[in-house]
Amino acid sequence: QVQLVESGGGLVQAGGSLTLSCAASGDLSIGTMGWSRQAPGKQRELVAGITRGANTNYADSVKGRFTISRDNAKNTVYLQMNSLKPEDTAVYYCYADERWSGIRYDSRSQGTQVTVSP
Repeated sequence: QVQLVESGGGLVQAGGSLTLSCAASGDLSIGTMGWSRQAPGKQRELVAGITRGANTNYADSVKGRFTISRDNAKNTVYLQMNSLKPEDTAVYYCYADERWSGIRYDSRSQGTQVTVSP
């Protein structure tokens, strides 16, 4: 099992920036890590992912504004969010894939709230 704890959310005005962090702990070897988000009344959507080798992918809606990075030694993934828009308002969750099986572990925490005011 893996435990995932997010931090770094908050309230920011449109155009502002926030950085989210997620630390993974447990007795598994971690592979790909990433972020998803869920806005009120909407389904959860993938935002960004990063492999151990730092290959990244992003949702079209955040490309050019968000940057995902990680520290393999700390099993920590980050999401730098710039040029935030009100439509980025959501609860953000992280996930981690077990390195060898690819089994995905989604955060079971409350996530971290990001609110972007107009």
